[in-house]
Amino acid sequence: MRVIYVSLGCLMVAIGAIGVVTPLLPTTVFLIAAAWFFARSSPRLEAWLLNHPRFGKTLRDWREAGVIPRRAKLLACAGMTFGFFVFWFSIHPTSVQAAGVAVLLIGCAAYVVSRPSDSAPSRDGAA
Repeated sequence: MRVIYVSLGCLMVAIGAIGVVTPLLPTTVFLIAAAWFFARSSPRLEAWLLNHPRFGKTLRDWREAGVIPRRAKLLACAGMTFGFFVFWFSIHPTSVQAAGVAVLLIGCAAYVVSRPSDSAPSRDGAA
């Protein structure tokens, strides 16, 4: 299983790297998956990813508190909206298809928006 997890982790890193330069292909979600695979297979690769100068803080914040930065939320919601319009104008879906995709994207957007935006402790002292 270790070899499979390392291979899948490397695949996720590769897809995430492609996402850095490809519009509308997310990066962070693939790096989160890579960290998950590496946590089960290679402490060295997991540490490399979690300490990465560009992506490490985002991955650690997600792992520790489920944090999605405000800018990432904005980009994710904008990307979903753009994707829906591309779908709408290129595929010309039926009303049922459009509604199904819209419901799915709205659900995804609601999840993204509902996550905390920073890893700072609560200001009211509550845990």
